Amino acid sequence: MYEKMRGAKKDKTQAPAHQGRWRRIGTAIGDIIQRDVLFMERHYEKATGNKPRFSFVRNEHGEPMFEDFAKLNAVIEHNGQKFVLYGTGDGVMEYVSEEGEVLRVGLEVKSKQMTYSGTSGYSVRNGPKIDHVKQCVCYSIMYNVDFYVILYVNASKKGWEMSEADIEKYPDIVAFGLHITDEMRNDVLDHFADIVKAARDGNPPELDLDKWTFNDFKRTVALSLTEAELAKLEREVTALNHSSLPDWKKRGPSEALADIMRIRAEVAESQTKGAA
Repeated sequence: MYEKMRGAKKDKTQAPAHQGRWRRIGTAIGDIIQRDVLFMERHYEKATGNKPRFSFVRNEHGEPMFEDFAKLNAVIEHNGQKFVLYGTGDGVMEYVSEEGEVLRVGLEVKSKQMTYSGTSGYSVRNGPKIDHVKQCVCYSIMYNVDFYVILYVNASKKGWEMSEADIEKYPDIVAFGLHITDEMRNDVLDHFADIVKAARDGNPPELDLDKWTFNDFKRTVALSLTEAELAKLEREVTALNHSSLPDWKKRGPSEALADIMRIRAEVAESQTKGAA
């Protein structure tokens, strides 16, 4: 499998127009929050008589530390492996506590656009998504921060006019605070180091169907699977579909397996026609 993957090119796909708009709306939401913080830096004291608690850290050019102003390549050496963490975070801020202590705090803005209930208390009862937490852990290493705020902003609303009860039940923003520890950092760095080592050793990890949606090498992966690997995936999906997990957790792997089977069938049919 590995030799078939090495040097493979990304799939050439035409994304539906709505996905592009979806991404741009998400980016625009982050831009709005960044402008709001900058606005508060400038006008909060005049409006309230108090200095703002949050303000963006500035880079060496005096620019606020977010997006391209904070672009960074951090070279990491961990567990004998060398790799690079790259990113453009949504912000590095300074927070002034009531005691006057100044803390560096990272900001990560995530958009939700599918349903107004996406930021309800019930929907976020388990906290921020683990992938978002790990992203913040990476940024904490890059930008030397121990604290992070993950802010979810929902572009979908129940209605223009909402009762106080609905506003409380379906807020359009919800924030989570993270205290990032060295143990959390080591867990993430261990994972990256294992990936680098596996790539060098020619020992790729097993396919994770939960991550199929944003896999840019779907065709190569689908065709590289052995019959034994494919049979194992089929058993996993069958067991998952017979489990007590909610339908939304079953849907992704099932659709991923169906996509793999479709790709393999199309290639097999094409080869058959070519040989005829």
